[in-house]
Order: sequence, then C-alpha cells, then structure tokens
Amino acid sequence: MTELFPGCLHLLVQTGHAPVPAPGGATAATGDCYQLLLAVRKHLSPRLGRALIGRAEEGPLAGLTVYDALQDPRVAQLLLERLRHPGTAGPLRFEVDPSASVPAGLAPRMLDAEQSNSSLVYGDSFILKVFRRIQPGVNPDLEVPGALAGQGCRRVPAPVAWFRTTQPQEATLGVLQPFLPDASDGWTLALQALASGDDFTAKAHELGQATAEVHLALASAFPALAHAENGRTAAAMTERLGAAAHCVPALQPYVPALQTAFAALTTCDPGPPAQRIHGDLHLGQVLRAGREWFVIDFEGEPSRPLAERRSTHSPVRDVAGMLRSFDYAARQRRPWRPEWARRCREAYCAGYASLAGWDPRKKHGLLRAYETDRAVYEVLYEARHRPDWLPVPMAAIERLAVRGA
Repeated sequence: MTELFPGCLHLLVQTGHAPVPAPGGATAATGDCYQLLLAVRKHLSPRLGRALIGRAEEGPLAGLTVYDALQDPRVAQLLLERLRHPGTAGPLRFEVDPSASVPAGLAPRMLDAEQSNSSLVYGDSFILKVFRRIQPGVNPDLEVPGALAGQGCRRVPAPVAWFRTTQPQEATLGVLQPFLPDASDGWTLALQALASGDDFTAKAHELGQATAEVHLALASAFPALAHAENGRTAAAMTERLGAAAHCVPALQPYVPALQTAFAALTTCDPGPPAQRIHGDLHLGQVLRAGREWFVIDFEGEPSRPLAERRSTHSPVRDVAGMLRSFDYAARQRRPWRPEWARRCREAYCAGYASLAGWDPRKKHGLLRAYETDRAVYEVLYEARHRPDWLPVPMAAIERLAVRGA
C-alpha cells in the first residue's frame, strides 16, 4: 500500500482462488492481482455517494469513510498532476513523453461504459486508462501504441504519460493518451446503420484498410520472421475448446465437428508470418473520427496471460475477431440480417487485402480455425458474464460445426 498524496491510498491486492477442475481431471489453483485507488474522508459528500465502499471500524483508518478515489474529481486532478510531473511515490513511477504537453487544470470525468478497466477523461483532451487486473511486465496498451508512434502510424493514439510499479514486480498500472471527443466506436456506428437501413460496406472496407495499415506497422515495429507454429496453435485451440465445453455443457455436442477446424491447421496454407497483433479486435475497439478509423485498446484479452498477449500470432486472428463482430452486430436486431453481415465481412476482407498483400478470404483453413477459436472464447465469456447473449456465439458455433462436418 502506497500513499499517493494525503487521503489517497494505492493498493495492489493479491487474491487467491480455490483449485478449479481442468480437462483430464486435474485441478489448478489460480490467483490474480488487482489495483485499487482508495480515498478516505471523515464524512462523504452526497455527490460521492456512488463511490462509497464503507466505513473502517478498526486499524489506522478507524472512523474514516473509504471510497473509490477515481470518482472524486479532486483526487482525479491530483493524479493528473502526478502524471504531468515525472517522479516517484514509494514503488510507483510516474513517467511522461518529453515531447508531450499536458496542461494543468483539466476537468476530469469517469466513463461509464462497460469495460474491464477504469477510464478518466480530462477536459475532452486526454483519457487515462487505469488497469484493474495487474500482471507482471509491460502492458501491451503502453508498449504497442508507443512502438507504433515510432513507426509514424497515426491510426493509434500515442501514449503521453504512464505510471508503473516496481514492487512486488515490474508492472504497468495506467496509461494517458489523447482523447478523440467527436469519435464514435464501430459498434455504435454499425448498430445505427442496421437500425436506419444504411449501407455499412464502405466503412467496413475502410476499416479493413486501417487494420492492414496497423498490421504492417506492427510488423515493422516488432520484426518476426517465422510463421506461426500451426501444430502448437491447433493444440492450444483444442485445449481451449475442451476447457470451454467443460464449463458450458451446451458446447459439448459440437466438440467433435469443431475439432476438425483445428486439426486442419496442420495441413493448410501456413498463411502470413506470425507477428505482434491487436489480440482482441472487434467493432468496440475501433473509433471513427471524421472519415478516419482509429484502433484502440491493445491490452488483448485480459483473461489470457500477459506473456501470451505480448507474443506473436497470425494476423488472421485479428481478422477473424472483426468478422465475428460483424455477425454480433447483425444479430442485435430481429429479424436477423445475415446478408448485412456477409456484405460487411466481404468488404472488410477486400479492404484488408488491398493493402496487406494477401487476402484473408483465400486462407480458408486458417480463417475457419481462428473464427472457431474466437467463437469458443465468446461462448465461455457470455456464459460467465452475459448469459442472455449466449445464443449469439452459439449460433456461430452451430454454423461452424456444420461447416466442419
């Protein structure tokens, strides 16, 4: 626990979980580390009622009210001041890009959108993402945008300032980046197009080009010469399928057919070389400002180990994620619009192929395997977090299983 400034405490809380069943009858103990910023006051004002955590009854904080510090504008402004002026606070390190200029006094507000982290917007000029789940190492959401900025890639907002900890291990805690106040995310735009009957193929084509542009910049920033090891990838996909089917019984009847998609990886075209990728690409991870697409949130799938998220993968994985996202959007309205999704998928792949030098549509085995793996991940996620959404990925599972059979 570190005191950032009077009345504000920074905590890294290590949690443990009881052993959970794994495929084959084995069990594995798991644990996580979470970041908390807490503030304390004698009395909490009504405007901070949503931030209330509780009242300490014993210990050094006895008699004080404890609440979520990020929801307090005063604390949020002090945190920005820490980021504006590099320095240390115990094991915490605050660092800034020397070429960046962050003015003082920017009014903070918290974003209410559903997400796995906490985000503060300062004066519609900057956004600070504070990571909740902490893993040792450099977070890709700091590493990748910084590297892309060095490549001159303007599709990704560059880091302006960040903070990290050196104890108990080196880890990234938060990143400040430029905010795009007039931008709309791809998910919102897609749903608006569906509701109004507007065509989305031109935007999907441009999004495919933007994705290819980012992939090319990533390949230059993080050189990797080898192709993805499809045998090892197929084994990992098969293992994830088994674990998901163990947790979601509805998936079990489709397992044999889905396994054929993964087995085909060992004999199909190996595709483009493995490289650093986004890792969790979908319509909610892209923003459109004016006529330009921007790619954000390079953290990858938070549930997967940081080492895996920082390793190289086939760029087909990102393409498959976006294709699944078009299907998700199309299923938000009834009757379902499969033709809308098909046109968007085609346009996106065509736009990607126009810049990447290879066409995802011609990598049939790779694309089917990665789309199946993504759908399996979605089934597990929805079953755990949004059961009402489970029919969406299950419809894809059924389609992919029939295709596999």
